[in-house]
Amino acid sequence: MDKKLEETLPRGVALSWGLVKSTQRGPKREMSLKQILDAAITIADQEGLFAVSMNKVAKSLGFTTMALYRYIPSKEDLILLMQDAVFDIPIPEEILVDWRKNIREFVFSIMQCYQDHPWLCDVSTSGIPITPNNLRIVDWAMRIMANLPLDSNEKISIMVMLTSHARIYSAFQQNMEHAVQTGHNTGPVPGVDYNAALEQLVTSERFPYLRPVILAGAYAPQDDFKDDYGFEFNFALARILDGIEHYIHSKTKQDQNLS
Repeated sequence: MDKKLEETLPRGVALSWGLVKSTQRGPKREMSLKQILDAAITIADQEGLFAVSMNKVAKSLGFTTMALYRYIPSKEDLILLMQDAVFDIPIPEEILVDWRKNIREFVFSIMQCYQDHPWLCDVSTSGIPITPNNLRIVDWAMRIMANLPLDSNEKISIMVMLTSHARIYSAFQQNMEHAVQTGHNTGPVPGVDYNAALEQLVTSERFPYLRPVILAGAYAPQDDFKDDYGFEFNFALARILDGIEHYIHSKTKQDQNLS
């Protein structure tokens, strides 16, 4: 790699690629980057992203905060590396013929990361993915769409839409679960009585179009909310795939008419 490029990369990004040489200053280095990230991820998984600090991570490993700074220069770099580490997920060696099934597997894998590490939803998006595990996921998406009649911009746009769907639904699901656990949900009554209360409150006179939806039981949270990520998630994903499929067919037909 070009030496000048290495020097201009953000420190956290350079660390993720293994481009930063270990400093020889200070006490003997007894920590590893993986140990630090594992400790930070454990804290985030148990207490949330806001509980992660350089001091807390260092203490969990039995080191001083200054010792940790010899490995990772800032909390921002730490969070960047944590995010990249949890996206080190298994990627299928073979791609199925059915591109829709491939995309579903891709999206469910992203969803699983958010399920396993809820704090990911709290990580701000600060730019395009440039760390290695994030780029592996982008490469996976591009491999799935390699044989589809789409240009590069279209493929990237579809990938962003799919990953955004996974992130937004994950955040929604976590907020709902947190509200139920803490008793702070906005429904008039918690749990199973929610739908019963709506049946009383949502009248045909005041909400003529919402009333049938309430009676069908489609508005209140379902008991199988976490089963395969819920009906809402699967239904929306299927409609996204329908839209992609329709776009591909329309584009193919247009190309055929031009030829």
